[in-house]
Amino acid sequence: MRKFTTVLVMLCISMMLLSGAGTKEQASPAKKVTLNVMMSFPRFTEEMEAYVAQFEAKMLEEKGIEVEVELEMPSSDQYRNILQTRLSSNDAPDLFTLHATADLPTYVEAGYVADLSSQPLAAKLYPDVRTSVSVDEKVYAVPFESTVWGYLYNKDIFEACGITAPDTLDEMKEVVRVLKQNGYTPFQLAFQEQWVPQLMTALLLGGKVSGEIPDWVDRMYADQGSYREVADIFEMINLVMSNGTPRAMETGSEQGAADFANGKAAMYIQGTWSAESILSVNPEIRIGVGALPVNNNEDCTRVNLATTTSLAVYADTPQKEMAMEFANYILDDKDSSALYESLKFNPVASCHDYDQYDWAKDASRYVAEGRAYMDLVLPQAVTNEQGKLLQSLYVKQVTVDQFITIMDQTFKAANKALAQ
Repeated sequence: MRKFTTVLVMLCISMMLLSGAGTKEQASPAKKVTLNVMMSFPRFTEEMEAYVAQFEAKMLEEKGIEVEVELEMPSSDQYRNILQTRLSSNDAPDLFTLHATADLPTYVEAGYVADLSSQPLAAKLYPDVRTSVSVDEKVYAVPFESTVWGYLYNKDIFEACGITAPDTLDEMKEVVRVLKQNGYTPFQLAFQEQWVPQLMTALLLGGKVSGEIPDWVDRMYADQGSYREVADIFEMINLVMSNGTPRAMETGSEQGAADFANGKAAMYIQGTWSAESILSVNPEIRIGVGALPVNNNEDCTRVNLATTTSLAVYADTPQKEMAMEFANYILDDKDSSALYESLKFNPVASCHDYDQYDWAKDASRYVAEGRAYMDLVLPQAVTNEQGKLLQSLYVKQVTVDQFITIMDQTFKAANKALAQ
């Protein structure tokens, strides 16, 4: 009996040991983390989904963490309103894109974005780019689009007509004359979305203010300026509207890009961000970038230099550690160059090593010559109203004088709202 009991005890001990060994041999389940990432460029959904998949694989392989990135890409027109609603209702995404020049200072002041200064990504940024995503010398966003842009032109058409990018308004009038004489429509118009015609005021105001009246924006914020001081921008606007493709109000930005790619016009007042759409239609097109003349003062003929779409980490995200991992992966030493090259964005950091396109080289020439301006910071309501009024100006529902009066009123109303 004692022998049987001893055997039974030994058997139980052996089973316990075997059970324990089996537990040790079983792989621990991977930790699971979900990140919600909201971005404002749905045209790059495919590229970003591929990059997200690489990040998820990297986290699983290197850290044993199963990350699921929920990528949201609202339309560009709706994005800002959706983001502000979610930020104010405690439903913020873990990471989100914003316009660095227009929105970053406001979001920092509101406490919505995390300080990234101590992250590895901050040390990689080019100095000028780092400044553009910093507030009080602290980095708060990862730049995607560091753009240098003006209007796009078809180099083959320009060369066929023996013309080059003009430096003054009179030279642009001559370019328009020669193009029409040779059977080409000078400008591609796509005014269905208000942000596209607004690009004209962005460029022309930027050139005029930077070249001749650098205190204009400050005085407008102080209710001491007027759009009448910049009224010469309308001569260029009229030249564009009077010498463009038909049915502008029925044509969206993507259709405009396709039409420009197919040679329906020689120039398209659109940023270099539309290059992918243009090349997808016509891979052989040779695109140039020119500075849009305001008047006959060459110092006002400048390209726009700005850091626009940038990625921020929500300050109160419960997934702060993994959110920082994702932010740093955007500027990953191994993978980031391929991402930015596929997006056709300019290099923004020391980890970037890829060839720039011809249009980027054209734009950089203006910067090297000191003929660039930093994005003007205007109230969002002002920017939106400019786009609406340009649509109305095109269909002759408002006059230039009415445009000026309404914009002065809009700026004052925006100032009043900011003061409250």
